[in-house]
Amino acid sequence: MSGKETDVRTATVVGAYPPWLPKLDNDGWALRSESCQTPNYGVRRVALVRGEGTRVWDADGKEYLDFLAGISVNNLGHCHPRITEVIRRQASALVHCTNLYTIPMQIELGRLLLDHGFADRVFFGNSGAEANEAAIKIARRWNRENRGPDRHEIICFEGSFHGRTMATLTATGQPKVKTNFEPLLEGFVHVPYNDLEAARASVGERTGAILVEPVLGEGGVRPATREFLAGLRELCDERDLLLIFDEIQCGLGRIGHLFAYQHYGVEPDIMTLGKSLGGGLPMGAMLCRERVAMAFSPGSHGSTMGGNPLASAAGHAYVSELIQGNWPARARETGEYLVARFKEAVGTSANIKEIRCVGLMIGIELYARAPEVLVACEEAGLLINVTDGQTLRLLPPLNVSREGVDLAVQILGEAIHAHPAEEAT
Repeated sequence: MSGKETDVRTATVVGAYPPWLPKLDNDGWALRSESCQTPNYGVRRVALVRGEGTRVWDADGKEYLDFLAGISVNNLGHCHPRITEVIRRQASALVHCTNLYTIPMQIELGRLLLDHGFADRVFFGNSGAEANEAAIKIARRWNRENRGPDRHEIICFEGSFHGRTMATLTATGQPKVKTNFEPLLEGFVHVPYNDLEAARASVGERTGAILVEPVLGEGGVRPATREFLAGLRELCDERDLLLIFDEIQCGLGRIGHLFAYQHYGVEPDIMTLGKSLGGGLPMGAMLCRERVAMAFSPGSHGSTMGGNPLASAAGHAYVSELIQGNWPARARETGEYLVARFKEAVGTSANIKEIRCVGLMIGIELYARAPEVLVACEEAGLLINVTDGQTLRLLPPLNVSREGVDLAVQILGEAIHAHPAEEAT
């Protein structure tokens, strides 16, 4: 967001409430939600109704600095002018057809992704979970056609998160998301993250692929080491396995490169994208090498709405702006600045266990009271979230200003100082 950042704790906005919505406050929207929606999201205190740049406004007219970006979806902020204009133009021409027909904007987005990465082919779905489903399916099919029917197991990692479909939930390395969904699918093995020897020891006669996040997102913003990912590549080459990178959260500029694998200098055979890919609209993609892609024959996989004209147009605008604006490099610089300013602000706080940062993917692990710090930040006008129990996760837009970073750091530092770990014992 350009210009001088104002203090979100005192700023007000006139006319921010969209006129087409019923005029309800936050509590009113919460009650309306409870009356009709399934309770899987729990109680939500804030109803967001408008966004611009790094700012959002709730139904009460309160302004927030958004350092979650829709969980790394709005990576160029809210209502980015270029993306918004493309959505308007495409919506007036063609919103949806089906993949029974050629979709020109889908092809343009696909070519843009392929021209700037390792892959030869792309499949579009509606979400990151669908992208991971496609990766799992093509890995199984490739192994069945090339290695035999028994080579279907996929090695995954503890702390990972790959989605909430039955296959991706099973692949996820967090028991809490699997409760009462048993029986889970067969064919997934979990080993400790960043432990190459454990991965090597888990390869057996039924192993067909390895699925890994270069940076654990829901698992607490924990980056892989270069040695770990390079070792997985060597292991896959030695044993003729497919290496799958889940870049749904850490890809597309978030950690300082267009794709996360470029940060590590390790190329996978299959890569999945989602979240920010559609410029805010639902979209996911599975990209792979030619030899893998040929495992999908006509009718073997598909999606009614995947990569429809509207989502593809928005995605093309987003990825083009990422590349042309050199936003991944800016993300690296801003991430370094944010961590330096944060360390100045918190000093020697006894509640901070570890700070983990790759580009603008930041995890601040506390010893205690992370949920209370989250609420304090929200009350002061800063949106972040807590993942992996005690880790504050910051995923600001890649084009956030330094004034915005300074303000966020001030609010966060005050919230942490107001909630020392000693009081939790």
